[in-house]
Amino acid sequence: MRLPADFDRVAALAWRRAAAVPGFMGAAEVRALLALAACALALPGEGAVVEIGSFKGRSTVGLATLARELGLPAGPCPIVSIDPHTSPSPTDPGVASFEAFTAALAAHELSGVVEAHRATSAEVARTWRRPIRLLWIDGDHTLAGARADFDLYAPFLVPGGLIAFHDTLHFFEGPIRVFVEQVLGSDRFGPAGFLHTIGWAQSRPEDGARWHAARRRLARRAARLLPLVAPPRRFSGWNRLRYKAALALVPHRIPAPAAFAAALTEPPPGAPNSP
Repeated sequence: MRLPADFDRVAALAWRRAAAVPGFMGAAEVRALLALAACALALPGEGAVVEIGSFKGRSTVGLATLARELGLPAGPCPIVSIDPHTSPSPTDPGVASFEAFTAALAAHELSGVVEAHRATSAEVARTWRRPIRLLWIDGDHTLAGARADFDLYAPFLVPGGLIAFHDTLHFFEGPIRVFVEQVLGSDRFGPAGFLHTIGWAQSRPEDGARWHAARRRLARRAARLLPLVAPPRRFSGWNRLRYKAALALVPHRIPAPAAFAAALTEPPPGAPNSP
């Protein structure tokens, strides 16, 4: 995969707009998400970018700007936002956000690029049948919530599509456990890694086993975090120090976007040629 030649310009514009929206993602994370989305939007055929958890629309504005600037892919509205905007989970911010969300989209004339569902992911999943090119999971961070989002929507990922979880390397059990156990542990996925706190992987149902060893190495490091984030553990005292020590062993540097895109195409050194 290659990023568009003008990715830097588009990403800078997308971040300027996103930065004006209240949210919890910084510039480095938004840029990493945009690189994921640009690779996903370059895939042939149909498929939506599905965002589970939007809050006031910071990532939504960034993704919608990227999609519009790069040219919309085939099929229905490319950016799908799913969020009840009523804080249904104890890990979600305790504030309603729908009015701010719609205002953020309208401010940049992006409402027509985003298909917004003011509903839970489980409610939308009842009738969901469309292919997905990027599944961005940033909703309920409990184990039950993250697992349900994965189970409901990951089957719709197109070959070569991408899945990404926010806050895998923050003190929440759901994103990191689902990513380690159900993504890194599955040969349905190929290249995988961490971009700051974002855990990502590419859907490779035909040849994911070529990346089995690389995913397993990464999983062994990340799995050290699992007992430290399981309730009733808290991010304090000795547990906090142990968590930070384990986190330091997990590679999560954000590479240059072009280098990241290349990793989606080339197998790791020494990988077998077939599953």
